[in-house]
Amino acid sequence: MSVVAAYAYKDGARVRAIDLAASDGLALKAGEFAWIGLYEPTEDELRILQDRFGLHPLAVEDALHAHQMPKVDVYGDQLFVVARTAHLENDKIGYGETDMFVGRNHIITVRHGSVRSHTELREHLEASPTLLKHGVDYILHAVLDFIVDGYFPIVVQIEEEILATEERTLDAFLGRDEVAHIFNLRQELLRFRRILGPMEEVTSRLEHHDMPCIDSEVRAYFRDVGDHVRRVASMVEVLREVVSSVFEVSTLLEQQRQGAITRQLASWAAILAIPTAVAGIYGMNFEFMPELHWKLGYPLTVASIAAICGFLYVRFKRSNWL
Repeated sequence: MSVVAAYAYKDGARVRAIDLAASDGLALKAGEFAWIGLYEPTEDELRILQDRFGLHPLAVEDALHAHQMPKVDVYGDQLFVVARTAHLENDKIGYGETDMFVGRNHIITVRHGSVRSHTELREHLEASPTLLKHGVDYILHAVLDFIVDGYFPIVVQIEEEILATEERTLDAFLGRDEVAHIFNLRQELLRFRRILGPMEEVTSRLEHHDMPCIDSEVRAYFRDVGDHVRRVASMVEVLREVVSSVFEVSTLLEQQRQGAITRQLASWAAILAIPTAVAGIYGMNFEFMPELHWKLGYPLTVASIAAICGFLYVRFKRSNWL
């Protein structure tokens, strides 16, 4: 069975466990509501819940296939909410999906590919009966808030990697592997941003629109979740700009270093051109050449070459070419 937890609650307290296999296990008494958590359920398990709680077939199909973007669908007096979870897998962001069926007396959460279970969240809510007594709409808020809070560690870890790479950029050339790593992070941030947009729309609809199963007192809680989503989105945008700046700084520094090397090579080429030119002239082996039989010709020529080369060296050194 893929049922992680299934309990009935009343007045903010857990009253009993729910057995999905029993014929009367899903019967709820007056004032009770059910919170059923499933992890990658089979079709038969979802069909049982569909028959008992009157879940819409289209919503059940979406929950089975689990390839949806974040959204809110209204089916009569029930809600179907899809949220995307995220977690880091080495250098990539892995995504999961949590589907939530919300009715007047039930909330069913279906997780696919999510590495964070709702056990801790359930224990936290059960320890606060004054909040849990609000009912299924508050649990919906708590699950969404739990999912969005999982985004922050991802952004923080990526931020640390980018900042570390930015520091290395100032000290040395970025290698091919580092450039590929930064480029992959940029792509991951772009994909992540595509998830955050629909998530923000989900929280906005739950906050501002009249929805079945959502009390006006609880609608304000979704504003807080929306603020968290917008904060993560803002952090992602800043990181994307930082990644772009790392590329730009790396390119500028590389061009600067290449320019410095080019200037050094040009300076030494100019200095070496002097003895090369003089030696080339005196190496042509003509019979009649000026100062060919002059005793001071050789030392004066060498001295002239040294003086001119020394003069060029000093000028290039003062110009920071050497």
